[in-house]
Amino acid sequence: MLTVSSTEFVVRTKGKGTYEITDKVAELVHSSQVETGLVNVFLRHTSASLLIFENADLSARRDLEKFFDRLVPEGEGYFVHTMEGPDDMPSHIRMALTRTSESIPIAAGKLWLGTWQGLFLYEHRATGADRSVVVSVIGTTK
Repeated sequence: MLTVSSTEFVVRTKGKGTYEITDKVAELVHSSQVETGLVNVFLRHTSASLLIFENADLSARRDLEKFFDRLVPEGEGYFVHTMEGPDDMPSHIRMALTRTSESIPIAAGKLWLGTWQGLFLYEHRATGADRSVVVSVIGTTK
């Protein structure tokens, strides 16, 4: 039987960095009882993003964060959109360079991720925020 469900959860961030949400999404897939299908994860913000990234070694995430700090530095004089501080426009650019949604296959009732893959919310703002994540599961049940 075909099943479709959507739910929302909030991730409270503490500032710039990556926050793994793989287990929460896996829990929602499990509770949907979908055996084969697809889960779409969508972030409802313009200054944070989603990533499927290395989850075994924390240093890979630290390197990513340092790279983005160099790629899109804060406090540049040419940014006009700075109403919320020096990280305002850089946060929007970092989001535009990454993604606000990810789709992951479901097989045997589980996320079909690679061995070293995890799903992360990537906060681009210096201060923490409550980030809304929408999870839609589509597939067949037993």
